Amino acid sequence: MTTLTASASTSAAAEANKPSFGRLMLSEWTKIRSVRSTVWSLAILIVVTLIFTALFMQMGVANWDKSDPGQQAEMRLDPTGTILGSGILLSQLAVCVLGVMVIASEYSTGMIRASLLAVPKRVPVLLAKAAVFGLLVLAVGELTAFGSFFIGAPILGDKAPVAIGDPGVFQAVAGTGLYLSLVGLFALAVGAIIRHTAASITGVIGFVLVLTPMAALLPGKVGTYVYAYLPTQAGFMITQQQTRVGDVLGPWQGIGVLALWTAALLAVAAVLLRRRDA
Repeated sequence: MTTLTASASTSAAAEANKPSFGRLMLSEWTKIRSVRSTVWSLAILIVVTLIFTALFMQMGVANWDKSDPGQQAEMRLDPTGTILGSGILLSQLAVCVLGVMVIASEYSTGMIRASLLAVPKRVPVLLAKAAVFGLLVLAVGELTAFGSFFIGAPILGDKAPVAIGDPGVFQAVAGTGLYLSLVGLFALAVGAIIRHTAASITGVIGFVLVLTPMAALLPGKVGTYVYAYLPTQAGFMITQQQTRVGDVLGPWQGIGVLALWTAALLAVAAVLLRRRDA
């Protein structure tokens, strides 16, 4: 009778000490904010985006009379896409690198073993890490996107006037923060699958900078659809103020495609996390 009572008390104590999802998120937040690479990567995202936005907008205005009429018409049709695309296109690499490092660096240091020892079911650890990282990048991404717009719009000024209250503008600016968050989670999922920092960063950057632009060269209708449905190309559609002639996907359709790619990779990462040794 005494043994059964002690066993029941032990089980109740273990259940009470079982880490909740909120505690897991708090633990992941402590880890991510205590790493210098987080601060540096997010600072690079903000600074590079704002500098490149101001630089490219100044160059566009200075060379306005030399640019062809088609380019001028495109900028007048979608000035928001021109502003947001000038800085985010390069600075998103900082989010990609950070997304990989958030999880792959734990494998290289062995910290992941301590995390999984505390949470034997494993998958909640990945979900908590993804939730904390995604929310952090979403907040910083929104700050970056709105800062980029309010720097670029006055510079573009008389050439292609645009205001935050114009149709589709707020959606594009706010959606850009969501795009950055999803791209970061896409990179995190790749890091969780490959589990090697250098290889994962190489793979993600190669996909964004090499494979996706090369897919634009594929001939025919099939090539057009393959290019349009690649994750970063599809998601980047959200930066556009409105759908352009020839676009396969609209802004929210594109961000939906990126979300599906990210969810699929996170699902693969979750299955592998349960099956492989840490």
